[in-house]
Amino acid sequence: MTKILVLEDEASIRSFIGINLRRQGFIVVEAATGEEAIAIMRDQPDIQLALLDIMLPGISGLEVCKELRQLRPQMGIIMLTAKGQEQDKVSGLELGADDYVVKPFSPAELVARVNALRRRLPDQSGAAALPEISSGPFLLCMGEMRLYKHDEPILMTPTELAIMQLLMSHEGQAVSRSQLLDTIWGANYIGDPKVVDVNIRRIRLKIEDDPSTPRYIETVWGHGYRWDGMQLD
Repeated sequence: MTKILVLEDEASIRSFIGINLRRQGFIVVEAATGEEAIAIMRDQPDIQLALLDIMLPGISGLEVCKELRQLRPQMGIIMLTAKGQEQDKVSGLELGADDYVVKPFSPAELVARVNALRRRLPDQSGAAALPEISSGPFLLCMGEMRLYKHDEPILMTPTELAIMQLLMSHEGQAVSRSQLLDTIWGANYIGDPKVVDVNIRRIRLKIEDDPSTPRYIETVWGHGYRWDGMQLD
């Protein structure tokens, strides 16, 4: 069973989220402050997912997101944002969040987004290792949930790894934004499509020698992105 941390300072909303997630079989751990959430994460390494409200007393959900990404690069993080707070969405994604849900949200929407992210997390079942993908200086090991460049590991989020898997498995082909959204976030995703571009920007910062002039992930204007791992170093 997947254990999920819910960080929300309003008790009624926190209870609403917890009830609906428990109905779906999740183990839910609740926190009312950012400080409490970080302490829980340090104490409970089996937590795989976190829902983080942004507006909190004390340290913000954005600061918690940044801290959790350093503590647990492979955990799934969803930000809870207020309607119309566009910059909060972008800031959360740039700090390493995998997705966001805008308040007010329905139980069905929340559970769908959580389940979509859960499918990107490391397999805890002990199933057979997934095949590796090699391209130029890169080696993607989805069984380990790791990307290597020149044999050096690069820390990446579950969503970033899922994007890399899709692009690298279609090397030389243009992959559309809609294909990325449907495959990774789900066919019924109703959030902002810019979530794709923010994640691509984050990946470029990690893998490109000069992110301002990307060599490996090429933008196909008006369509999406194309992977070319065979660039000469």
